[in-house]
Amino acid sequence: MNTSRQSATADDRPRPRVRGTERSLARRAELLAIGRRLFADRSYDTLSMDDIARQAQVAKGLIYYYFQSKRGYYLAIVQDSVADLVDFAAREAELPQLDRVHRTVEGYLRYAEHNQAAFRTIVSGGVGFDTEVQAIRDGVREAIVDTIADGAYGSREVAPVARMGLLGWVCGVEGATLDWIDRPGLSRETMRELLVRTLGGTLRAIEELDPAYRAPAPARRDA
Repeated sequence: MNTSRQSATADDRPRPRVRGTERSLARRAELLAIGRRLFADRSYDTLSMDDIARQAQVAKGLIYYYFQSKRGYYLAIVQDSVADLVDFAAREAELPQLDRVHRTVEGYLRYAEHNQAAFRTIVSGGVGFDTEVQAIRDGVREAIVDTIADGAYGSREVAPVARMGLLGWVCGVEGATLDWIDRPGLSRETMRELLVRTLGGTLRAIEELDPAYRAPAPARRDA
């Protein structure tokens, strides 16, 4: 008789571990947001942990608690930033092909423009020879290649010539975007149109080498 009362009482008890986990996740997300602002236009080497803690107005030990090290904190910030970029590129799959490409390139350029230090780190390979940052960069490349392939050919699984052509275009976009943020002589709109048009040339070249992969109508000269 008392067992059910005890069971109900136990079920009604607050669960501090769950609430603590939620608070920890919220605190971690807050630290990542602060880090994204701090590193948006400053390189890894220019900020010490003391600088970060002071500007974030938190104890340095709190950052170590969540991220173990300055490098761990920085990698988490880069991963968090890139997740937004990849998510933006993958959204709105129902858009027309040309609109989807414009959206993807626009999001890429906007990210690079507003997160210049992080973008340089991702594209150049990170702090020294950083395999983890390189893995993040490769993940961004693959996500964009998959998005373009899906929009152009209706599938993310494409033949080697198509994938290599698209990957070559993405690598070219990286280099051009690096130069653009260093020497911003073009508006973002003009830069976006230039990159979209060079993609059209890439899609036509892929078709010439493998006729099974016809360039979509917006990229065709005879459209």
